Amino acid sequence: MTTLTALTQERRLVTAIPGPKSLEALQRRSEATSGGLGLAFPVVVERASDAILLDIDGNQIIDLGSGIGVTGVGNSAQRVVDRVIDQVQAFTHTCFTVAPYMGYIEVCEKLNSLTPGTFKKKSILVNSGAEAVENAIKIARNYTKRQAIVVFEHGYHGRTNLTMALTAKNMPYKEGFGPFAPEIYRVPMPYSFHWVGDQATITEDAIEMVTHKIDKEIGAHNVAAILIEPIQGEGGFIVPPKGFLPALSKYSTDNGIIFIADEVQTGFARTGNMFAVENENVVPDMIVTAKGIAGGLPLAGVTARAEIMDSVHVSGLGGTYGGNPIACAAALGAIETIQEENLVARANHIGQILGDSLRAMQAKYPVIGEVRGRGAMQAIELVEPGTKTPNTAAMNAITKYCQSKGVLVLTAGTYSNVVRFLPPIVITDELLKDALSVLDEALASL
Repeated sequence: MTTLTALTQERRLVTAIPGPKSLEALQRRSEATSGGLGLAFPVVVERASDAILLDIDGNQIIDLGSGIGVTGVGNSAQRVVDRVIDQVQAFTHTCFTVAPYMGYIEVCEKLNSLTPGTFKKKSILVNSGAEAVENAIKIARNYTKRQAIVVFEHGYHGRTNLTMALTAKNMPYKEGFGPFAPEIYRVPMPYSFHWVGDQATITEDAIEMVTHKIDKEIGAHNVAAILIEPIQGEGGFIVPPKGFLPALSKYSTDNGIIFIADEVQTGFARTGNMFAVENENVVPDMIVTAKGIAGGLPLAGVTARAEIMDSVHVSGLGGTYGGNPIACAAALGAIETIQEENLVARANHIGQILGDSLRAMQAKYPVIGEVRGRGAMQAIELVEPGTKTPNTAAMNAITKYCQSKGVLVLTAGTYSNVVRFLPPIVITDELLKDALSVLDEALASL
């Protein structure tokens, strides 16, 4: 077995991006794969470690996307790699509901202990965030004997039929794919940048709107669950104003509604807490996790009060690959890395560098309407200078410039005008500052 040395954590360009080998490989991609698949960065990756991607032309690219928030502990993190190798050599699959194994049990024990709440909790493991959300909804409906699910404007929860119904944005996620699952109700999301008033007023107004719609248009007694991202991901890293999540949680409790936190993108140290709801001491009845849970392998979880999880009949939950032993091994390695390397504190440190740098750029460049986010999950919303009109052209120009200089950034936003930053939480200060200097150049080039 060949052992590869870690890549140097530095940006290095040896060809234009995309290089000739990537161009050839991307032509093969277009011939072999569906045209319905997007492409955010036009290179083909050969190797990756921590916050550097090496493409097949030899370019070293700074990764500020982490595979959409997945490789928070770094790409090919050593503890993840070691545990995966050991597990592959032991066995690769049995199906947990056929012949169980310790890895699945141990990951569930970790989720039960790490998620907010001192009450007895239980978990299940599945393959993806969308699958976890689907299971959360069906468990909530089964437990409450209610059907209605309340979700929010700008929210994103996946691409399956049910999760498309839960997702707000039509294009590209829902266009042409209906009809969608019924009994889904969308309510206003307090989007402070586009709302009028101070934070306290926005919170008060938003809670009044949400609860009024539920009470009058749905009936609280018909609602099985309220599902929300503590910081909205694809919607543009929208951070609810202070007090909104606690008020929403209290309303849920008062009305027998299960409060579900979708922490697929925000979980596992990303925001400077292990889970984003901890920022305001919110304790959900149920929490959905994925992405950063397993260092790059497909795994997701649903964790909730034990009585909720135990309400489902035997064999009502499961799936052939759910909690695959290799993915469980990776998760144990990722969680160990977060704890041993204190990545919660590291995310806060990254957040300080990111936030300070982005706000300094905002002061120089009026195209930046707002800087928002927490920890290693931050974004800039781009506008026509002097207005709040979305500026998609600026977003496209900035991402293209960063790509040409070897920096991978992601986009987002209901209005397609947000550049988001999800660096691996292990990124060095020097590498992060180098990437931010390229972003500054991109903004200046506008």
